[in-house]
Amino acid sequence: MYKKRHLRDQLEFENFYLPFGGKLKAANRWVLLRELIPWSTIEKTYDKNFNSRGRAALDVQIALGSLIIKERLNLSDRETVLQISENPYLQYFIGLEEYQDKLPFDASSLVHFRKRFTLEILQDINELICHRQEPASSKEDDKSDSDDTNGDSSSNKGKLLMDATCIPADITYPTDVKLLNKAREKTEQIIDILSRDLPEKKVRTYRRRARKDFLAFIRKKKNSKATRRKSTRKQLGYLRRNLANIEELKEKSPLSLLGKNLYLDLLVVSELYRQQMQMFESKTNRIDQRIVSIHQPHVRPISRGKLHAKTEFGAKISISLIDGMAYLDRLSWNAYNESTDLVMQADKYLKRFGYYPESIHADQIYRTKSNRQFCKDKGIRLSGPPLGRPPKDENIRQAQKSICRQDEIDRIPVEGKFGQVKRGYGLSRLMTKLARSSETVIAIVFMIANLSKKLERAYYFMTCLITYRLKSISLRISTKPHQYI
Repeated sequence: MYKKRHLRDQLEFENFYLPFGGKLKAANRWVLLRELIPWSTIEKTYDKNFNSRGRAALDVQIALGSLIIKERLNLSDRETVLQISENPYLQYFIGLEEYQDKLPFDASSLVHFRKRFTLEILQDINELICHRQEPASSKEDDKSDSDDTNGDSSSNKGKLLMDATCIPADITYPTDVKLLNKAREKTEQIIDILSRDLPEKKVRTYRRRARKDFLAFIRKKKNSKATRRKSTRKQLGYLRRNLANIEELKEKSPLSLLGKNLYLDLLVVSELYRQQMQMFESKTNRIDQRIVSIHQPHVRPISRGKLHAKTEFGAKISISLIDGMAYLDRLSWNAYNESTDLVMQADKYLKRFGYYPESIHADQIYRTKSNRQFCKDKGIRLSGPPLGRPPKDENIRQAQKSICRQDEIDRIPVEGKFGQVKRGYGLSRLMTKLARSSETVIAIVFMIANLSKKLERAYYFMTCLITYRLKSISLRISTKPHQYI
């Protein structure tokens, strides 16, 4: 159950009670950040997660605010709660009316908060933060007007920057032998549980020999292709024997003894064995929906072709960067070609603003013939050199090079945004284990990046205003000095 508090977008921070005296500063970053979030609008969406029965849930400001604090400061769940209990500005940010020297909620509540804010809900919140939504009628009118002038480039406005990247998950680098050894150890644990209460003799698993073979393989600095294939064949044999023993033990002991987590691991191990056996027999390293982690089976290999890591393991995302604001347009755990997203991202630009962009700035993989034709039909200029031979006229050729160079410079902010969310906010290694929780964290981080951009602009506006006032005062003093004697 959720009980509404009739929230205002901003509390009066002067009324925030501090038992040790003093007042909060209006220019503090958490005070300004709170003003940028439309809490009352978010509460209407958050309320849909609950029914009319049960214990009343914590306030939406506490739920979303604590998640923002955690990712903004890159803290653990327990450290987040401790920081909130010690900092009055953080307590004000999550909507408390006075400072309290105790834990506002248990650290385990953050798990439930992440479940309630799904990827779709956070994308809608991000849209609200980036720009205020116009009434539906006016947006439909704008869309109808834009449909009438789809091919007229004079109706297009703004720049659309787009790119894709991988958010690596927190898993060890997966090799076939290492995965099979981990799966073998998991099946041995399952066999021990299923045969624990049986009167028969303990099932033979050859675990010592299997462990010895695995250690002999990984202790070598370099292994030949034949050695890797031999070790893979041995581990497949041990795993096949264990899975056969588990099939026999199922008839005598119920699988309910394993519990939920071990049962799910058994399903993953069975699929992992099928995939590894198929690749071993076909002598290939590729297969659809390849499992690279037993504990995170949703993670997939993403080929990126980077110098430091040709293959990364995690979620692949596509973003649009418009006037410094980042929009998470697509998130997938499976690999895909990001060039197919150009039309979708351009249509989302039209939905947001009522017109197509004047230019799209993307790297070379987006410059396919179909995308070029789409941009030509909509009157959009796609960055990069045009198709065909370069013109013979030296002036025209130099002008095209200058435009291409400027397009690459204009595309730098989208690369900087990836660096900000990865290095600054911890997306260089995603520490959450579940797919849904990981999606929530990724969406919140991009929302925080947009809030930080708006906060930066707010500070710039305050600086300009203070500078203007100081200049006006000094001007009055210099023109009428007798009034200040």
